[in-house]
Amino acid sequence: MKTSAGRFFEDYRVGDTIVHAIPRTVGSGERALYHALYPARHALYSADSFAQGCGLPASPLDDLIVFHTVFGKSVPDISLNAVANLGYAEARFHRPVWPGDTLASRSTVIGVKQNSNGKTGVVWVHTEGHNQHGDLVLDFKRWVMLRKRDLDAPAPDTVVPELSDAVASGALHVPHGLDFSRYDTLAAGSPHRWSDYEVGEKIDHVDGVTIEEAEHMLATRLWQNTAKVHFDATNREDGRRLIYGGHVISMARTLSFNGLANAQMMVAINAGAHANPCFAGDTVRAWSEVLDKADTDAAGVGALRLRLVATKGDSGAFPLRDEAGKYRPDVLLDLDYWAVMPK
Repeated sequence: MKTSAGRFFEDYRVGDTIVHAIPRTVGSGERALYHALYPARHALYSADSFAQGCGLPASPLDDLIVFHTVFGKSVPDISLNAVANLGYAEARFHRPVWPGDTLASRSTVIGVKQNSNGKTGVVWVHTEGHNQHGDLVLDFKRWVMLRKRDLDAPAPDTVVPELSDAVASGALHVPHGLDFSRYDTLAAGSPHRWSDYEVGEKIDHVDGVTIEEAEHMLATRLWQNTAKVHFDATNREDGRRLIYGGHVISMARTLSFNGLANAQMMVAINAGAHANPCFAGDTVRAWSEVLDKADTDAAGVGALRLRLVATKGDSGAFPLRDEAGKYRPDVLLDLDYWAVMPK
């Protein structure tokens, strides 16, 4: 056999480290495609001159380009046979990625749990992305529900990893040299700085984008994500292609520009859940809640902890959970992250 059907739930053992194939050199082409797929307008990722005014040598690649690329490398080994990617935790962006950098990734299995139906199970992994110099650029934990190949395979001993509720503000990596003391709010598109936001404040980002089959498949191919549920309509009983969760994350993050234009860099993802599936034809809207604020050691730079919620309903109603504490059916994404903003 020269082809591979991919790994199934029973193929994972806690402690296994998997080096993912196909390193990827990323450049201005990825940036142009990303900005074509999403309404991405954050100035730090749009103009070298703006980034240089903030102490960086040039404009780095968008943080979520890095996330999707590192994530995509892991898919053939981790989630090719996934029912769904369930969530993220403890993600940290360690250093910027520049056009011309080459990214590679590896994952370590940190947890396994067979589901009660005996047909599927959940696998937790810790994935790391490195550049061509071996420098760590991103790491994150995620968990995915996988099918079993052999329904008679014995259930493994359950190991559920303990995950932090949030990345501590003192553990955030602010890029070396980043300096917002001469920040140009006019060029950035908003006068609202770190001090203008209050914990508990909610922001309706107003705009919406209807998801199309063609654009989500283009995006998923761009990150070399091969998960069958995104492409093969026969892979689900309902005959529908599931929108890649990262597509929803990027759409919601870029929609958040309207209200958070100065939240320039995503430096950590504390937690994330794909609350309900997204399909072509759904219109994605977004709202944010300020969860926390923190100082950093960088000149003029503050950190804002934000909850970003993507919905396919009315974002202005700030929907999240029902009276029983379950996600409402119109909630697609609940993402908790840290971003840096000028003080």
